[in-house]
Amino acid sequence: MWRVVVWLLILGLPALGCPSGCRCYSLTVECGSVGLQEVPPHAPPTTQTFFLQDNAIGQIRQWDLSALGQLRYLYLQNNSISALEPGAFRGQAQLLELALNRNRIHLLSADTFQGLEHLRVLYLSGNRITRLQDHTFRCLQRLQELHLQENSVEVLSEEALVGLSSLALLDLSRNSLRTLQQGSLRPLASLQLLRVTVNPWLCDCALLWFRRWMSREGQRLLNPGGRRLLCASPPRLAQRPLLEVPGSSLVCIPPLLRLEPRRQTLRPGAELRVSCQASGFPQPQVSWRRGAPGAPGGRGGEGAGEAEARGGRRFGFGPDTGSGMLLLSNVTPAHAGPYECEARNAGGVSRLTFHLSVNTSSSSSPSSPWRARRGRDSYPGGGAVSREPLRALTQGSMDFHALGPGPQAGIAAGIALLALTSLLLLALICSRHLRHRLRKEGEGEGAAAALFANDAPLALPQEYRRGRLYALPPASRHQEALSRAQGRAEGDGREAEPADALCPNQSLLFDTRVAYEIHC
Repeated sequence: MWRVVVWLLILGLPALGCPSGCRCYSLTVECGSVGLQEVPPHAPPTTQTFFLQDNAIGQIRQWDLSALGQLRYLYLQNNSISALEPGAFRGQAQLLELALNRNRIHLLSADTFQGLEHLRVLYLSGNRITRLQDHTFRCLQRLQELHLQENSVEVLSEEALVGLSSLALLDLSRNSLRTLQQGSLRPLASLQLLRVTVNPWLCDCALLWFRRWMSREGQRLLNPGGRRLLCASPPRLAQRPLLEVPGSSLVCIPPLLRLEPRRQTLRPGAELRVSCQASGFPQPQVSWRRGAPGAPGGRGGEGAGEAEARGGRRFGFGPDTGSGMLLLSNVTPAHAGPYECEARNAGGVSRLTFHLSVNTSSSSSPSSPWRARRGRDSYPGGGAVSREPLRALTQGSMDFHALGPGPQAGIAAGIALLALTSLLLLALICSRHLRHRLRKEGEGEGAAAALFANDAPLALPQEYRRGRLYALPPASRHQEALSRAQGRAEGDGREAEPADALCPNQSLLFDTRVAYEIHC
């Protein structure tokens, strides 16, 4: 009985080792076009050929292929792969061919292909790669074919292809390349075929070396179509083969910088905007760096993208823009110092320095620089000014004694004038009230004529003498008129009201024994 069980287990092992929905035979696993969204697990560890094309796989993780150490051929084309985790192929030391074409890959790093020491062919065509970073393929020392056509590669740095000493075929056709740096092809010691057609080449001085290379070594490395590499710009050279353009026509204009302003002082918490514009041909690439030439680099402020650069932090801007804006939000004293604007193109490099100062003094402001001086100073029109800072409005009212003699005299005169105006207003109200009461009693015609001659209140006679204003006590004729009015009221049998009852506060305002003298 136990022999039957053993035979059943042996016969069932292949079925148990094949991923669901896939077909497994010999050393090959076929999982193409089955709607997979990730690499299926449980593939036999002895698999040497793995077909995963035409699925919806979105990423390759570190553990997806870790158990397949015997892989020779891996086909992942026509998926939705956008991310390759660093070290995802670390266990595939025997892999010879890797197909990643027709996916959504946009970024490759130096750790992407770690572990593929024996890889011979790499397909990366039809992706979204825009830039090849330095040392991206350093681990592929035995790679013979690199297919990068139909991407969006704009820049190929001098060290992007370092490590590809065995590469025989490089396909960069149908990309967005505008130029090639002179040292970019130097690491390709075994190169036999180069394809660079259908790119928007900018025919200027930066391609002068490439034109010379094409006329010599390029004759055997370029295919017949590649020898007719066409210029896309400038307009005067458009659609002309690079080999037919005279070397004297491949010119460059070094960058010319304009930086406004060159120096600025801000208060803490302010925002800085400085424009750095560059002109030249080809259009220069503008970048910012913290620190002047030869000075140690520092860290930039908020709101600016940063990228490592030589000797300091660089604020990066997109290439070929011709202008760059240095933006620092919420400025602090740590932001103070020099900033360098750099413009670079094939014709050369130009730099200008901007200086930022942060004013932390509480008694100074950009609009009133005279307040920042110490001790005593003077207004432009004369007069001494105290250098002691005024209190902030949020901390209470200002101290009167802290003001100068001039402001003190002005404030005192204003207060005195306000008090006099109040007294005159009260007197006028009381006088009009008295006239109204007398008229109401029916005896106001004579009394009103006597008391209010010329419609002027008799409670406050005024007299101008030699530039002085006197406020005198009530005249005797006014008292006599009031007595007459009281007598008439008694003759009619009515009780006469005292004059003070009509305006109770009048005696308090104008004492008959006191004369008020005000100097004009």
